[in-house]
Amino acid sequence: MIRCTALVLAVALSAAIPAAAQTATSHGIAMHGDLKYPAGFRNFDYVNPDAPKGGEVRRSARGGFDTFNPYVIKGRSAAGVGFLYQTLMVSSADEPFSQYGLLTQSVEMPADRSWVAFTLRDDARWHDGKPVTVEDVIWSFNILKSKGRPYFRYYYADVEAPVRIGERKVKFTFTGGVNRELPLIVGQIPILPKHYWEGRDFEATTLEPPLGSGPYKIAKFEANRFVTYERVKDYWGANHPTQKGFWNFDRVRFDYYRDATVIIEAFKSGAFDYRPENSSKAWATAYDVPALRDGTLVKRTIEHNRPAGMQGFVMNQRRFKFSDPRVRRALAYVFDFEWSNKALFYGQYVRTRSYFDNSELAARDIPEGEVLKILEKYRGQIPDAVFTTAYAPPATDGSGNIRKGLRAALKLMREAGWQIDPKTKKLTYVATGEVMTFEFLLVSPLFERIALPYTRNLKRLGIDARVRTVDSSQYKERVDKYDFDIVVSGWGQSNSPGNEQRSYWGSAAADRKGARNLAGLKNPVVDALIENLIAAPDRASLVARTRALDAVLQWQHLVIPNWHIPYDRIVYWNRFGRPKVTPDEGNQFFAWWIDAQKDAKLTNLRRTKK
Repeated sequence: MIRCTALVLAVALSAAIPAAAQTATSHGIAMHGDLKYPAGFRNFDYVNPDAPKGGEVRRSARGGFDTFNPYVIKGRSAAGVGFLYQTLMVSSADEPFSQYGLLTQSVEMPADRSWVAFTLRDDARWHDGKPVTVEDVIWSFNILKSKGRPYFRYYYADVEAPVRIGERKVKFTFTGGVNRELPLIVGQIPILPKHYWEGRDFEATTLEPPLGSGPYKIAKFEANRFVTYERVKDYWGANHPTQKGFWNFDRVRFDYYRDATVIIEAFKSGAFDYRPENSSKAWATAYDVPALRDGTLVKRTIEHNRPAGMQGFVMNQRRFKFSDPRVRRALAYVFDFEWSNKALFYGQYVRTRSYFDNSELAARDIPEGEVLKILEKYRGQIPDAVFTTAYAPPATDGSGNIRKGLRAALKLMREAGWQIDPKTKKLTYVATGEVMTFEFLLVSPLFERIALPYTRNLKRLGIDARVRTVDSSQYKERVDKYDFDIVVSGWGQSNSPGNEQRSYWGSAAADRKGARNLAGLKNPVVDALIENLIAAPDRASLVARTRALDAVLQWQHLVIPNWHIPYDRIVYWNRFGRPKVTPDEGNQFFAWWIDAQKDAKLTNLRRTKK
């Protein structure tokens, strides 16, 4: 008879348990590798935990709003409404993709991440004083997936309905194969109060200030004009390590303006305090005012290390005229970025060539190693150029002479069946007689100065291209329905891409109203590469699999790439303090605070000038 001690028996039983069945409990989850911040950490490194509270900050918004529900497709939601809500977990801005418990006290999952369980904090409260419950979590998931924006149904497609497994514990189970990101995705669910929304129409627009659990609540508003948020004085999470050092303003007000030109003039007059500037022309010319020279107005660039993503002229492949990749590639030869950068952008931009630019995820070279191994199985199903040529957008010498580009464009058009009609001088599809015409649909007049020179170049190719700028509500409606030829849009990327790529490029998203697959791409290889990326077991695999997807996307010619900068451009009135550390994700405005001495000095100077 063999005797076993308790320790020996425990070790033997542990060895017999499959790895998938072994679970771990933690204060957070890292997508790959280890968490930066240990259990019991006090605050993130990029905040000032002792930042003073107080004062009002004024921001701007463009267009208008008619709802406080940002989670449904109907209506235009108010700027800042996300301040009202909390998520189960919150991401740090100085790691590729790690999350730490917020509404959640602890998180438990097996090694294969086939499910995740969250234990809620017992002190998390709604603004009416009632606790945040497991029922709130379950209701929020179900309502967002059934009645929320199409994005939610797609994003949570492989997540089963959560179940209560304890007084404060809720479990999510995953289907659809290996997906290490799903526990983190579930952690991002905005949790809504079941007791508030029951009896209300979740899909309708509403201007009734909703109940939240976040650091701010709506104090006052006037639809399409302004909304003011007031800091919740007894906010339950004020000293939580993920919240410490944030939300330092007593009030945050967003004033609405018609367009960017009006916004800039209002800002220079002191109507609001802080502005991220996305116009190179405005950055170069609009702020040369006495206040900048005397230091009361600050103009600053703040470097970051986040992926640039892709912005570009997006061609709607649902329209026959853009269905052939040779046509889409041809149109790229007619856009003169180098001239635009010199004449319009003051030389500030770098041309974007990758869907993951400004990061290690970008496919910059001819595939080799693990990337080549991934792509080899699709040889013959993807363009041969993927294996032979590092993609780069067509370039010019910046002089404005694009004859070489026009010749290349016309050659591609002819290969695709388009010819310039000798009588009309219009580019015409030979088989049907259809004339190549299209519309650039814009939401901002700022982009007209870029699109209009492009249309003049297109005219030289026999293309009648027009520019139409519409208001934000009409633009949203048309884009949601894919009722456009070309729009200027983009796809932001993180350092840890995953499920969202299905919505960006997946075939199933191409016909789903309100999804992000604006180009209408339907490609089985891209679908397979997305799933391969999602299943990446470690960081090295994720990088290789993302580069493989990127290489194939580049040669799909989905967009005419635009440009990016590796820093944030901001202007603000000199009344703020800000943390000493900037994380990889860039500037964190809501970790700023009002510096009493600077604020008093600015106020006195303004009084003197009056």
